[in-house]
Amino acid sequence: KATIIPRGRALGMVMQLPEGDRYSMKFQQMIDRIAIMAGGRVAEELIFGHLTTGAGNDIDRATDLARKMVCNWGMSDKLGPLTFGRKEEHVFLGREIGQTQNYSDDTARIIDDEVKRIVMEQYGRAKDLLTAHQAELQRLADSLLTHETLSGEDVDLVLKGGTLPERPPRGLKST
Repeated sequence: KATIIPRGRALGMVMQLPEGDRYSMKFQQMIDRIAIMAGGRVAEELIFGHLTTGAGNDIDRATDLARKMVCNWGMSDKLGPLTFGRKEEHVFLGREIGQTQNYSDDTARIIDDEVKRIVMEQYGRAKDLLTAHQAELQRLADSLLTHETLSGEDVDLVLKGGTLPERPPRGLKST
């Protein structure tokens, strides 16, 4: 589902609903998710020619996921199957409240480099895909401006070159 209707602090959003229960994610699924998170920022750049703060949450989530891949799940060829950072857990609070650095400054630089590499590679991938499919991107943007909210089926139809049926204006019921 995609919408341009503001919700809370979001001026619009795209929601991906899971197809089923998921207990773990594959490396490629995480890489794909980072590329998807980069898509909004890339679309702003391609369509409007400037950047806004709109993609701030996506950037935060993409960076956090890349950092977890490197530090928690050992998904970095440079660092290997190791974890970095010791979590400080306080059972009485029921959650983790801090993390201590148990690695050197040199390792911290490598972690930062790996996180940046993962995010930037996926940003580049998103940019290549959206540049190659800019006509479809523009059709989606136009459809969102007309209809404000699109279901997954609507998005598929627009991407295949179809047109959405006319809908009554929001808040009004057809008779």
